[in-house]
Amino acid sequence: MTAIDDDMAARRAAMVREIEQTAAGLVPRFSLSPRVLAAMGDVPRHAFVLPEHLSDAYRNGPLPIGFGQTISQPFIVALMTDLAALKPGDRVLDIGTGSGYQAAILAGLVSHVFTIELCAPLAARAAKTFKDLGLHNITMRVGDGHRGWPEEAPFDAIVVAAAPGEIPEALIAQLKPGGRLVIPVGGRTQKLIVVEKGSDQSSHRSEIIPVSFVPLMKDDSAGSA
Repeated sequence: MTAIDDDMAARRAAMVREIEQTAAGLVPRFSLSPRVLAAMGDVPRHAFVLPEHLSDAYRNGPLPIGFGQTISQPFIVALMTDLAALKPGDRVLDIGTGSGYQAAILAGLVSHVFTIELCAPLAARAAKTFKDLGLHNITMRVGDGHRGWPEEAPFDAIVVAAAPGEIPEALIAQLKPGGRLVIPVGGRTQKLIVVEKGSDQSSHRSEIIPVSFVPLMKDDSAGSA
């Protein structure tokens, strides 16, 4: 490893410790999975931020990535990943690829990640980052996340990194029985919500904490994917 690699690894380890402290300070207190914390410690967040924000790559806060979008706060990424209750063999849908950081975290924990991004330039940038990092268990497409990815459904979990005004019914429909949807919902005031799908196709919703995400944009053009 180079001196720069050593420095980034040290900053990443400090970020993970801060994530643990943030979780412990919440009411109710969250105890994050060791698997999730290990994934947060493995993925180089600095590979997903813009060059002008490299010095802040491991700060526990969101950063702009262009096109009016952000890379989420590391704690929120860890929390949402933890709430998805992932298993190694799972197939997961990630909506709102953005920089690709959330998808990369998921990829270290499950069998395959399918990720959707509406903004084509962001999607292209994320795809290059996945390739550069050798992340071969991620499949992505440009499209409207409200619609999910019916051709690849059902999914063991769905994680949404942008906020719709209401939970899209298509996403609940694309969950396997026993699966979980983790999604921020609302306008100016948002809540992080977990939807658990029962074996009888019923769903149970739990509000977790207040959050602040960019809106989940729609593609209203005819025939868009």
